[in-house]
Amino acid sequence: MKETILQKANEMYMTLGFKSVTMDDIANELGISKKTIYQHYANKNELVQASTFYLFEQISDGVDKICELNKNAIEEIFTIRTFLSRKLNNETTSPFYQLQKFFPQTFSTLHAKQFEKMHGCMLHNIQRGIESGLYRPDINIDFVSRIYFTGLTGIKNTEIFPTEVYEVNALTIQYLEYHLRAISTRKGLDVLIEELKKY
Repeated sequence: MKETILQKANEMYMTLGFKSVTMDDIANELGISKKTIYQHYANKNELVQASTFYLFEQISDGVDKICELNKNAIEEIFTIRTFLSRKLNNETTSPFYQLQKFFPQTFSTLHAKQFEKMHGCMLHNIQRGIESGLYRPDINIDFVSRIYFTGLTGIKNTEIFPTEVYEVNALTIQYLEYHLRAISTRKGLDVLIEELKKY
């Protein structure tokens, strides 16, 4: 039951946002009493944190599986992006903006976990890209990895990139192109252009 509650909460938070979904909403969707939820989670803050970290672990496992496929470095980035988009319900409702605003402690912990995971993945991706001739050999790997994370999280700021002007998925693809053009060799640009045709 605990995992069932977690899965339903995640599904609803990703669709409707962390602030919008109440414990009553989750109980009604599951056909259980609110008391049953409170037997497993003391309050909404605890449920939000548990569901957020649960989703993070699922995403981390999925990213690891993609990295094990040994795709070329540029294709790997786009494959991970597609996976994340599906897992996060296309990010059409900016749920993580609500998380940051209304559950700042959970957001801060999640942000640190995301950085640690993404930084490690990108360091490996960039190294492979350089070795295969897709990325320039003279780039500062640690700097580029940190800039990548900063940019990807930065474009989720709806005050700077309002959703009525910028569609989230299209914005992310634009950012990936912007980032990859900066670090790619001529060979890498050819691969990038082929990847972009898919979108």
